[in-house]
Amino acid sequence: MAAKPAGFDGKSRSHFKRWRATLPANLSCRESDASEPPGAIPGGQTTSRQPDQRKPPLHPSRRSLRGLDWFIFFVADVQTGFGPFVSVYLTTQHWTQIDIGLVLSAGGFVALIGQMPGGALVDAARSERTVAAIAIVAICISALGYAVLPVFAMVLSASILHALASCVLGPAMAAISLGLVGHAAISVRFGRNARFASVGNGLAAAAMGACGYLLSARAVFFVTVLLLGPALIALRMISPAEIDPERAHGAPAPADAARPQRARSGRTRAPIKPGALMQNKTLLTFAACLLLFHLGNAAMLPLMGSALTMQSSRWATLLIAACIVVPQMLVAVASPWVGTWAQQWGRRPLLLIGFGALPLRGLLFALVSSPVPLVAVQLLDGVTAAMFAVMVPLVIADLTRGTGHFNLGQGIVGTFVGIGASISSTLAGFLSDRFGSPWAFAGLAGIALAGFVAVLLLMPETRKTDEAD
Repeated sequence: MAAKPAGFDGKSRSHFKRWRATLPANLSCRESDASEPPGAIPGGQTTSRQPDQRKPPLHPSRRSLRGLDWFIFFVADVQTGFGPFVSVYLTTQHWTQIDIGLVLSAGGFVALIGQMPGGALVDAARSERTVAAIAIVAICISALGYAVLPVFAMVLSASILHALASCVLGPAMAAISLGLVGHAAISVRFGRNARFASVGNGLAAAAMGACGYLLSARAVFFVTVLLLGPALIALRMISPAEIDPERAHGAPAPADAARPQRARSGRTRAPIKPGALMQNKTLLTFAACLLLFHLGNAAMLPLMGSALTMQSSRWATLLIAACIVVPQMLVAVASPWVGTWAQQWGRRPLLLIGFGALPLRGLLFALVSSPVPLVAVQLLDGVTAAMFAVMVPLVIADLTRGTGHFNLGQGIVGTFVGIGASISSTLAGFLSDRFGSPWAFAGLAGIALAGFVAVLLLMPETRKTDEAD
């Protein structure tokens, strides 16, 4: 019998047999690894060494999601008090139209120039809840200033304070939403936000209108202050631990941001500076399309209101109220579906529907003069509002994903929107005085059609092929 090699006992033989049994599997794994990117394992899973590893999906609690729902609702309530009620209230205080126009113009100018700084501030903040809470308190202080001391200096200061707070409140709400659910579920979340905002606007307008009628125009602002408590309670329901600060700003995962990594092409991913967004051609194209849209849209309802008043001043107020409430009802019903469709169909088809409804609406306003059909035509405004309430922040989130400047992107787009809306009224007034209301509507419809064509020809699909976080 041959002698066993030295050091090769029974225990060593059992280890050798196990090694031979696992050899084919080891070889197959190595062959698979050769075809996979570094850090990947067969079956599509990734190891912790993968440079572009994504963070896990977010699963916020039901309490936080409900808190966001009600926060959106009460924010809409608070902001409703600063609509047409301001002009009505100041008129009851014997203000001249010049002084009212100066105050409103000052607030509008501050809101316009504060869009980008407001978005950048939200991006720099580490607690979106704190920013939102401060903004809500500032808005309520502004309302209190209107109600307690309606003199020019106080009202001017209150108007500016409200504009500054609004510049950060909108981006903060969008950032909280994105930080809670992530990009994979943000389209549905934005649809839900639009529903609660629409319902809040409608109910608040009715309640404040009743208070103004039964009590006084000043009571509207006291109601706004009283809504501070419910808004802050709803905000407190949102757990700060469930808001991912990196996702809230559209930033890459910390593993990507911590150190430079080489992509598969071999290039190093450099951090994105805020100024780089102004070189994002798709983002600027989208902003320019929205400028054209609001240039055609902002003056359309006031112009229609003036035309109705010239026909029948008795029914004009009621018809204008119907033209505001009916589209809001459509937004409340349709906006969650828009979020779902955006996830399934992509962004571009819904953008085309939203942009296409406006020139059709303007053309019908130019051709129709009877009051009841005009209210029916106004349903197209609800179609557009439902699309835009979801699609505008969603497209911005797509285009700024991985930059860390989602809220600055909102500010850039908001600036373009403000420019278009501010010019619209002056342009419509000139066209109406010079050529008549039908031609003014036709001119606004032509501008809106240019926006639709720009989206059709220049805007690509922005939905990522991989929507999962």
